[in-house]
Amino acid sequence: MKSSLKSKAHASRPIKSEIAAQFQPPAMFTMPALTNPLPHSLMNDLHLPIWIKTQHSSPYFNSAMAQFIGLEQKPVNDEQWLQYIHPEDLEHLIILWRTANLTSKSFHKDCRVKHAKLGYRMCSLQIKFPAAEQPLYQWLLSITDIHEEYEKQLLLSQQIFRQNKMLDASVDCIKILTPDGKVMHMNRSGCLALGISADEKNFGMPWLNLLPNDARTAGEKALHLAASGQNARFAAKSLTSGQEVQHWDNILTPIIDENGATHQILCVSRNISPQMMAEEKLQHVIEEDQLTGLLNRRAFNKLFKMTLQDAQNRQQQVGLLLIDLDYFKHVNDTLGHTAGDHLLVTLGQRFQNCFDEQITVARLGGDEFAILVPHLKSQEQLLSIAHQAWMQMELPISYTGQFINGGMSIGCSIYPGNAQNASNLLKCADIALNDLKSSGRGGIRMFTQSMFEALKVTTQQLTLARSILKSDSIEPYYQPKVLLQDGRVIGFEALLRWHNQEGQLQLPCNIFAAFHDYELASGISDTMHRKIFKDIRQWMADGMEVMPISINAAPVEFLRDDYAEKLLKRMHTYSIPHHLIEIEITEQSLSEHGADYVIRALNLLKAAGIQISLDDFGTGHSSLTRLKDYPIDCIKIDKNFVEHMTNDQSALAIVKTISQLGSSIALDILVEGIETTEQLEMLKACNCNKGQGFYFYTPMNSTDAEQLLSTR
Repeated sequence: MKSSLKSKAHASRPIKSEIAAQFQPPAMFTMPALTNPLPHSLMNDLHLPIWIKTQHSSPYFNSAMAQFIGLEQKPVNDEQWLQYIHPEDLEHLIILWRTANLTSKSFHKDCRVKHAKLGYRMCSLQIKFPAAEQPLYQWLLSITDIHEEYEKQLLLSQQIFRQNKMLDASVDCIKILTPDGKVMHMNRSGCLALGISADEKNFGMPWLNLLPNDARTAGEKALHLAASGQNARFAAKSLTSGQEVQHWDNILTPIIDENGATHQILCVSRNISPQMMAEEKLQHVIEEDQLTGLLNRRAFNKLFKMTLQDAQNRQQQVGLLLIDLDYFKHVNDTLGHTAGDHLLVTLGQRFQNCFDEQITVARLGGDEFAILVPHLKSQEQLLSIAHQAWMQMELPISYTGQFINGGMSIGCSIYPGNAQNASNLLKCADIALNDLKSSGRGGIRMFTQSMFEALKVTTQQLTLARSILKSDSIEPYYQPKVLLQDGRVIGFEALLRWHNQEGQLQLPCNIFAAFHDYELASGISDTMHRKIFKDIRQWMADGMEVMPISINAAPVEFLRDDYAEKLLKRMHTYSIPHHLIEIEITEQSLSEHGADYVIRALNLLKAAGIQISLDDFGTGHSSLTRLKDYPIDCIKIDKNFVEHMTNDQSALAIVKTISQLGSSIALDILVEGIETTEQLEMLKACNCNKGQGFYFYTPMNSTDAEQLLSTR
């Protein structure tokens, strides 16, 4: 094999030196213990190229050496062999050779020797001087061709060098671990993050010892999983030299050998601190009421559920107060909205100051407050706290020299006496509050079992839902989705509608309770799917270019673990292309019990090519960091934010933040409820690209939707 060894030597001297230091040449030829001078015949029988000078003759070489260097004439002097050494290796070799002649000390060196046919070859050259007691020869030179091995080692070193350069270019901390957790290699970012010199080459330290103390348990668990052949992931925090907290996402991937055993472990640690900071900022904006500084509805609902769960575990009572300000609209109308805001802020401060830290106060929205009382001892205690809250309105509140007159109505309920879960307990307090208002505003009312008017409403809604299912009255209406820049239609959302006996169009809110009943919700969903798919088939048959249609799914539909299978089977029956369907779920679906069913179904649908959209974002409990773990394609910003962003900076901030962060994790953003030109322009300024609302189109029946498609 012809080699460009000379050019390689110039380009990669450090690599060559490294290889030479690591490479162990094959065992050299060892002369037999002879008592007579070495005969030429014995030397020629050897396959190892040898050049020798005995005590009684001129230097000579064996047949193997003659064949290797292409020389058949006898050597003319002791140093003739040096002319076959590569010029770049010759100077150092001459020094070694002449020093050895003076000292009679043997040596070996890797250098390039000129081959008769193959050009210069990397060889292991050994000069042997005999022991003084057996002077059979003066010196012996042997050559072992190591060129093939050298080329392989050189190529491997170059590959490793390039790979290390690529690894060092990564901002992620990359480590190669042994199955028992020893560090074999670490890139530059990893060294800097762990306080190790970036030039460090001597690894072997335990990886777990490099982690912060509070992360080692999780790290040990992840290491065990990876060593057993499973992917593992854990989060960790660390402190920089400036005492700034750094958040890390650590992923361990096993490297499996041909026998199926874990040979090495790849550990990639990514600094997600900017993302976490952005999320914390968004979390603060989303969970805090910007006017009063109290918890908002979203944060309160989250804490509410946690408190009830803790009370259940401890077998304790929890009290709930719902507070509604009487005649608040009158305050806004007569004194102005700034006076109304002043009233809300003042009451918020008073509530916080008059209760201990265990009692939570939240503003749910408008003039509605909630007070959560954990570790409740008795109904009397709750009524006492309610009276204390009610008295805060009795104390004078003035604005610009004018006293604000108003009142307060409070509904009360107790867990577990009145209800067994958060939603029902909230409903009980709301029933008590409405009962109080219906009989005259102002005061405090405890929920009693006689307050079943709300139950009556629920019963009526369920009855109506069964009726429209039985009569097959359900009709899908289609609301277009558009590009905000030019209003071009890009899809539809299918909405539930039906007509009553008077021919009036009805909305889903009239059967709201049905969406919490699995049988009714599933029946409604099946009917909607069947009619939507029939419309799609008809449009396709008419030659229309059908656009994607999103279909809403109620959380209760996922209670049985077959939602995806049923939907895909139904689509197959109607021959509906998968890319034409998008499933919309609410945040509630991902936060409630049974979320695993939801995620499994969504993954199946996603794998089948169906798009997934998260509806009403910002009103539930979703985390943008967690959203990357869900098969979500699109976030729909709730219309409440759009409604209030023109006069509420916090709502506008939420829209901007969601748009920016959604884009950063590759999710589409669609805005609901656009009704005015002002809203449209503000959304464009927030870099929102897609939306829907009455500003563009109201929901339309299938005939009108087909007409719209035909005009595209």
